[in-house]
Amino acid sequence: MIEWLSEFWQSLTLDRVLFGVGLFIVSLLVSALVVAVVIVKIPANYFSSHYQQDFLPNSSWLTRWGVVIAKNVVGAILVLAGIVMLIGPGQGVLTILIGLIMLDIPGKRPLEARIIKRPTILAAANALRARYGKEPLILD
Repeated sequence: MIEWLSEFWQSLTLDRVLFGVGLFIVSLLVSALVVAVVIVKIPANYFSSHYQQDFLPNSSWLTRWGVVIAKNVVGAILVLAGIVMLIGPGQGVLTILIGLIMLDIPGKRPLEARIIKRPTILAAANALRARYGKEPLILD
């Protein structure tokens, strides 16, 4: 254990630290941008039990399946990134929520509702929506 720690400190250079800090800042900015866009673009009644999704209704099956696969891959990446952000600084809970919104998995609606019903999360989402002229999210 001590040997590993000693090797770690010896291999730690300014270039590596700056690369890590830069990577953290870029991932934080990209995450914040994705969270903002999705929170602003989702319909106000998305978290309502009466919400019916009609995904790309006038598209071919090939286009629809391609977009669904890409959306699920991005959603999984966002959920994993959100989990990492829970450990370090960042918008972990919101990033997990956005990832869940993008995933097509059974039973995700109750989990999304539990996350968005947290007062700080709901207030932040509604403040962001208000800033861009969107109505507040409707919850059951």
